Amino acid sequence: MSQPRIAVYPASFDPITNGHLDLIDRAARVFDEVVVAIGVNVEKSGAFEYEERMAMLDEVLSDRKNVRVESFSGLLVDFLRAQSSRIVIRGLRALADFEYEFEMALMNAHMYPEIETVFLMTSERWFYVSSSRLRELAKFGTDIGEFVPEPVARRMREKFGPG
Repeated sequence: MSQPRIAVYPASFDPITNGHLDLIDRAARVFDEVVVAIGVNVEKSGAFEYEERMAMLDEVLSDRKNVRVESFSGLLVDFLRAQSSRIVIRGLRALADFEYEFEMALMNAHMYPEIETVFLMTSERWFYVSSSRLRELAKFGTDIGEFVPEPVARRMREKFGPG
């Protein structure tokens, strides 16, 4: 019997967007299990604390059978080994994403030669959506409900005020 194909999708998810969900759902159709991994960076502050991001992801992803949410700090390759995974999922929006992701994939492969990074193209509908852009819009009172799941939109309104 072959080993299950466990893919890890790491990101800060601050907050999770519909573009992230699209990639998660597509990866879940290809792999046996998808681990959505929140990277915890104590030196980087975002809109939401780690616990808030975990709660949002748990709520949004609870109905997906082969998707689970975890967190990690430190090196991604160490987390992959702990998850018995050799597959990293990364989304690409533009050429600038590719350059950064390509360098990261090469460094990860250098540290963990068995790793495979699978790049998924962002769907056209979400091509211009990013968490940082949505945080900025929300701070200025813009309704971002069309770009994020409802539980996230609600939390964004609570944090930044109504759109």
